[in-house]
Amino acid sequence: MQKIEEEKLKEIEGGFSAVVGIAIVSAIMFISGIIEGIVSPRGCHNE
Repeated sequence: MQKIEEEKLKEIEGGFSAVVGIAIVSAIMFISGIIEGIVSPRGCHNE
């Protein structure tokens, strides 16, 4: 097994990015909103 140089380790990309995290959280919030709308529907409030 070869040792990987530190420079090559810094070039390796992957893992968890902020964009993926934001997309996952947005999808969860959207789906929970749909489920809440189905479970407890409320009419429009015209005030």
